[in-house]
Amino acid sequence: METLPKVSPAQCLLLRTAARRPDGRVIQPDTLRGGARVKVLTSLLQRGWIEPADDGHLLTDAGYAAIGQERPVRPDDVQSVDTIGDLQLLEGILVRSGTKLAAMVVALRRPQGATTLQLMLATGWQPHTVRGAISGMLRKKLGLNVVLAHNDSGERVYRWSDRSPRVSSFWRHLPIHRRF
Repeated sequence: METLPKVSPAQCLLLRTAARRPDGRVIQPDTLRGGARVKVLTSLLQRGWIEPADDGHLLTDAGYAAIGQERPVRPDDVQSVDTIGDLQLLEGILVRSGTKLAAMVVALRRPQGATTLQLMLATGWQPHTVRGAISGMLRKKLGLNVVLAHNDSGERVYRWSDRSPRVSSFWRHLPIHRRF
């Protein structure tokens, strides 16, 4: 069994929080101030667990190893959703452009759909949040027909369908308020 290096609670908090972010960026909590912040960051830099970046610090491979994790590998087929052509896909749907929800709608309206991982990378959300947003906001509140399928590797693939949701023929003859 491999032993992990000794890490202080403050160091552990910074490393684990950065490991949860898709970009591996170190975000310092508001409770870590002054000399304590300087000491923690200096020790992480000296050990090679973080490295300076343009807007702060990034977690290194050694930093992931210090907390017993590996750097997540970003798939090659993830496409950026910040292009001008993507904004045209939002027509007719009441979603503010430039938001995470808009990024989800754009990804789902592509012909190939989007996997859970692609939606996570586009929004920065956890998988349960992605599934909840599809279920709650897109399906229930916006009334979009989001279809779930599985690809060859067994991943969930979500697609937006133009067809209205199917209603069983048994329910069609009942008034809407008596269906449930």
